[in-house]
Amino acid sequence: MVSISARPASRPLNLWVYLGIPAVAAMTLVLLELTTLDMALANLFYDPVAGAFIGRHSYFLETVLHDRAKQVVIAFSVLAILGFIGSFFMDRLKPYKRELGCLVLSLGLATSFVTPMKAVTAVQCPWSLEQFGGHETYSELLSPRPQTDKPGRCWPGGHAATGFTLFALFFVLRDRRPRLARAAFVFAFALGSVFSIGRMMQGAHFFSHNVWTAVFCWLICLGSYYWILYRPALKAEGPVNAELVST
Repeated sequence: MVSISARPASRPLNLWVYLGIPAVAAMTLVLLELTTLDMALANLFYDPVAGAFIGRHSYFLETVLHDRAKQVVIAFSVLAILGFIGSFFMDRLKPYKRELGCLVLSLGLATSFVTPMKAVTAVQCPWSLEQFGGHETYSELLSPRPQTDKPGRCWPGGHAATGFTLFALFFVLRDRRPRLARAAFVFAFALGSVFSIGRMMQGAHFFSHNVWTAVFCWLICLGSYYWILYRPALKAEGPVNAELVST
């Protein structure tokens, strides 16, 4: 008899959807560089009278939504690592070793890519720009950077990655618990969006910075899932049950 915790065959994976949507989003973001959307949205959160962004010195946005929330996600990541290590020794966790390994890899990659990319791109934060009381010159993502003694470190959005990295939960749960996976997707998207808006209100990022982060996190989590967990059903296993239609 097959154990109830045995890893099931993967549900159908429509790459036209899973890769197509982020590809369209990326192309749209490139085209948005030709518009003033980022600047217009940033202006909504800037108070010219005070000379600062409305959330620049907010205790809630900085201490609660940024620092404490990040610590919670870090604690979750530590628990995932401990769970993965435990899956080598604990019988209850052994059937979930690959899922836990995929979760740890996804969380690690989806957060560690941010800092190197910030250093390479040197994009300025809104709060550093002349338009918002700073001293730096604005430049589009694909344009050369103006000379400065203080290169920017604001693309992609770091705190947004703290939320969007939880896309990993969607993929880890996708084959065993489809409904819970969908809930995890909504949670990760909502959390990443809240973190993104919070940082926009503080002047730390433009809108596009955070959407790029969501695209990267999704692709990283998708790649980890495809490499580690994806195991399509063989034809010999019979037709796919109607309940296993792809999410």
